[in-house]
Amino acid sequence: MQELVEKIYSVVWSLPFILVLLSVGLYFSFKLRFIQIRFLKQIFKRPAKEKSGNKSALGDISNFASLCTALSATLGTGNIVGIAVAVSVGGPGTLFWLALSSFFSLATKYCEGFLAIQYRRVGSDGKIAGGPMYYIEKGLNSRFLAKLFAFLGAWVALLGTGTFVQANSIAAAASSFGVSKYMTTIVLSMIVAMVIFGGIHRIAETAKKVVPTMTICYIVIAVTILILRADMILPALKLIFIDAFHPRAVVGGGVGTAVIYSIQIGVSRGIYCHEAGLGSAAIASAAAKVNNGREQGLISMFGAFMSIIVCIMTGLVLILTSSDTNIFSDACDIPSTLLTAHAFGSGLGILSLGSQVVNVSILFFAFTTIIGWNYYGEKCVQYLVSTKAIVYYRILFLIFVMIGPFLQINTAFIVADIVIGLMAIPNIIALIMLRKEIVKGTM
Repeated sequence: MQELVEKIYSVVWSLPFILVLLSVGLYFSFKLRFIQIRFLKQIFKRPAKEKSGNKSALGDISNFASLCTALSATLGTGNIVGIAVAVSVGGPGTLFWLALSSFFSLATKYCEGFLAIQYRRVGSDGKIAGGPMYYIEKGLNSRFLAKLFAFLGAWVALLGTGTFVQANSIAAAASSFGVSKYMTTIVLSMIVAMVIFGGIHRIAETAKKVVPTMTICYIVIAVTILILRADMILPALKLIFIDAFHPRAVVGGGVGTAVIYSIQIGVSRGIYCHEAGLGSAAIASAAAKVNNGREQGLISMFGAFMSIIVCIMTGLVLILTSSDTNIFSDACDIPSTLLTAHAFGSGLGILSLGSQVVNVSILFFAFTTIIGWNYYGEKCVQYLVSTKAIVYYRILFLIFVMIGPFLQINTAFIVADIVIGLMAIPNIIALIMLRKEIVKGTM
């Protein structure tokens, strides 16, 4: 099974597909005159300014709640455990490719938020329905591509980021506190059920309380480690840059093949972390109380930016502590699920404290990702079938959450990457075809 999914992964995340993703980000960055730089100040001011939302605007939740819901789905184990897997397998150079591709992907994220507002509608249940499936159907006049996106989106939530990876990571983190997998599965399933059966408002309220606090705490601790090892930052950055173009021979075929592999890992991990190009966050963006697609696009960029910051911080801590963790050595015997915890503990000088910090972060980030992706999956099912099918989807979602703790984490990550890559295809086609509308509405 492991060998099969790795072969499928190599096909889905092939170099041509990666180049397409990068080209879309590059195109919109230039056409929108590097909006991620020009509006950097507004990107950071907008979430606080719109915390209560535009009460007279169409929408179910405030801009801030929409942002937190999107962040809840974005910030997960991919930003913590996934980065450890990427750096340990692909080398420190993967962090360079992740950061570079993510910078251009911010423009892609803006486009998704913009289109989410332009093409949303009120569903049969009186709530907002929006996202890629709607701007694909209305903008491209293609029901086939819209249904394909919705179908893949529902399965990404079930097989990818929404269940297996997050539930598995929660079980691993809880085991460090002496809690068995069976107990974790029972408690997690009960809490998830209480939240998701409360609909978007309960999901958003939960996300508003958990996501900002955990994100700030995690970044503060990472920055503390960087300060404690400030003398090592420049050598680490040099190592990252050099390894990006002259990586160690992690795969056969020489330096050229190794560089491609490093790019492949870095870009795919970046997409997994910030989800730009995937289109998923546009589903949450559509629910925001705002009438202006441009404003929502800026808020979408803020969410992606915060996710990228968490990824880079995690990667830097791993590299700064590489001499302690032995992460780049064949003799490294620390499981990928424990690498980040060990790195944080080493950076803080207290191994047990680092483990607690990372495990608590995983518990909360993974939980919010589960509830966020459940909402995405629900909206995809609603588009494919009807509002009545949502309750059955929630039950199926809970079953998959229960299975997650008993899977192998590496296989779960690869499966997640595969379905994410497939989901991105119809969304990328829509962004390309609607490029003139996006540029005209922005400029």
